[in-house]
Amino acid sequence: MRCRVAFVVVALAAALAPVPAMLVDRFYTRGPYRFLQALLTSASNLAPFALFDVLLIAVAVAWTVLATRDVRRSGLRGVVAIAARTLVWISAIYLTFLVAWGLNYRGVRLIDALGVDRARVSPDALRRAADLAVARVNTLRDRAYADGWLAAGTIEPELAGAFARAMDAIGRRPLVVARPKRTLIDWYFQRAAVSGMTDPFFLETLVAGDLLPFERPFVIAHEWSHLAGLTDEGDANFGGWLACVRGSAGDQYSGWLFLYEELASASGGRERARLAAALAAGPREDLAAVRDRLARHVNRRVAAAGWRVYDSYLKANRVEAGAASYAEVVRLVLGARLPNGRAPLDDPQSTLQNDRR
Repeated sequence: MRCRVAFVVVALAAALAPVPAMLVDRFYTRGPYRFLQALLTSASNLAPFALFDVLLIAVAVAWTVLATRDVRRSGLRGVVAIAARTLVWISAIYLTFLVAWGLNYRGVRLIDALGVDRARVSPDALRRAADLAVARVNTLRDRAYADGWLAAGTIEPELAGAFARAMDAIGRRPLVVARPKRTLIDWYFQRAAVSGMTDPFFLETLVAGDLLPFERPFVIAHEWSHLAGLTDEGDANFGGWLACVRGSAGDQYSGWLFLYEELASASGGRERARLAAALAAGPREDLAAVRDRLARHVNRRVAAAGWRVYDSYLKANRVEAGAASYAEVVRLVLGARLPNGRAPLDDPQSTLQNDRR
């Protein structure tokens, strides 16, 4: 009994203890986590199915079997045993989550590591960036479709290489990239408008099954950014975009189409209309296809409830902006400085100079 109480106390202390972000970054994210990530992701890549699904099923079955046994043996008194066991299991799962990946939430965010020049985050800068995004998707679309995309569930070597270069550009060391997988909870992903998820226990990349081919590269790179320790959603969006613009024509198109939507969303109504009018027919068709996909699969009530839960989850893990942190990619794209001194949009691999294919 004392051991169980101590276990719960340790989990509670771990959840509440204030730990300086610099210490987490130095002694966890850039230390033991790198070894653990390589080990777990390499192992999970060997399985053609999501190990996360196996864990969910195993925990659910074990809890149900033990709970049924307690009720049969002790009747209503068994409820106390069930509650106690559940609390201990939650504590164990939480501590495992922290050790395997979750402690990254307490590390240094990119906005702090790279710095954001507020003077550069201006309406004029937003307009220029949006015009660049329009030019890029208009230029890349036909090339992307001509080259095509690899089948879902495969690691694209060029995207993996581009991701390594992107992490190097922001001062992060390369990692073992994860094999994109479908999950048994894909039905929830589609109804809640969830594009992907990072399994925090086996460090897998789980991707929604209804994504269109041109959406997949960015979603995968976003989730790989989480594996690199960029837990904040805005940071992962930035890492995913940086990777895509260093990849193939299809990868670049995926990244720039994502950024176009973020920049257009941050613009005023009249400016959004101007940007939409400047899009070529191909990108307009692709954006319409995404809207149609969401209209066919998303359940508004499920999506609203799911995002409220995720917002609470992020805030509980010390992401103050919660789900709104997704949009912070605009601040990073406009105002950050890479370690080489360049702004992201001034980097040769992020501009119209990047016509390698």
